[in-house]
Amino acid sequence: MPSLVAVSLTGFSGYAALLAVAPAWVVRGGATEAGAGLVNGVLLAATVATQLCVPRLLRAFGTGPVVVAGLLLMGLAAPAYALSDSLGPVLAWSAVRGIGFGILTVVGSTVVAHLVPVERRGEAVGVYGLAVAAPMLVLMPGSVAIADRFGYGWAFAAAALPLLGVPWAFALGRQVDRSPSAASAGNDDQRTTVPDRRALALVWRPTVVLFAVTMAGGALMTFAPQLGLGGLWAAAALLLLALTSALARWRVGLLADRHGAERFVTPLLLSCAAGVVLCVLAIVGDQPWLLLLGALVLGPAYGGLQNLTLIIAFERVPARSIPTASAIWNIGFDAGTATGSVVVGALAAAYSFGSAFAAMAVVVLAALVLAPRRRARPADPAPPRG
Repeated sequence: MPSLVAVSLTGFSGYAALLAVAPAWVVRGGATEAGAGLVNGVLLAATVATQLCVPRLLRAFGTGPVVVAGLLLMGLAAPAYALSDSLGPVLAWSAVRGIGFGILTVVGSTVVAHLVPVERRGEAVGVYGLAVAAPMLVLMPGSVAIADRFGYGWAFAAAALPLLGVPWAFALGRQVDRSPSAASAGNDDQRTTVPDRRALALVWRPTVVLFAVTMAGGALMTFAPQLGLGGLWAAAALLLLALTSALARWRVGLLADRHGAERFVTPLLLSCAAGVVLCVLAIVGDQPWLLLLGALVLGPAYGGLQNLTLIIAFERVPARSIPTASAIWNIGFDAGTATGSVVVGALAAAYSFGSAFAAMAVVVLAALVLAPRRRARPADPAPPRG
């Protein structure tokens, strides 16, 4: 796990450091707000496209080389932003970084499943979730301050942090290659002709739940400053959302190990919907304190359901399909975040932000129909003992 944490911290630091800075960089170069929105749109599009290919890359080249490639693509492309603030070159570098980020997102959650015994998988997913959330909490706002105070070049340099993770990536690859779970998966790949689409049939329900939740959370993260409730209130709400979701991602895994992940999905979906409704009331009634309360209620559901749906996805598939399950889950996460931003933006332009967030609450409640029920985990060959 230490190697995975190091790779995740450095890799996601590179992602978080330019999430807000890169769009501002192209605006400085003369791009419109629409052009600025394309920067992260291209990044996530490249991420999702790459996630579809990662399971095949892992089978062809192994964990170590694939992780190293992801870190290099992210780390080397980041300083290249300084070469031009024109929209075209920035979109090109964003696509390169998106390819690297797509690799890291799938491999990270896959490695958790291979390195940790099933009975402790929830705890391990929690630690991994904290390693992923910490850079978002620190570097997403911090990089903006760095760019404003010291210049964009320093922010681009900070986004090269994935390069520091390369030595740990080699160590991580060796650990995964020696793990009984990975060996079992490799043997299954040689013996079976079961297509990966079977994994989709097994994990689509938790993935759709994740999609609905990340639509709501991504919408608040994108539009909180534009809700007309004041910049300080929006910043405080985002800080509460980030803190509570990070804590939930960390601790909910222990509860899942002890009591099962499925029993917490429905309560957290209801909590998520309640948080979004509080945001609607804040917007309609011009009550900023309700936005804070909404973020406080939404945050634990947003973070907790991320980990619970991943745990459930891994429980539903055999070892050979863990990379595919990880890819499907990550696509659900990134596609949900992007879709929430696009849909809420379109609805707000046509109607209002109150109506747009009310629609998100309906989407979350509709996901209750797909809340996973407890079921037996597919049988895998037992790893050798001692």
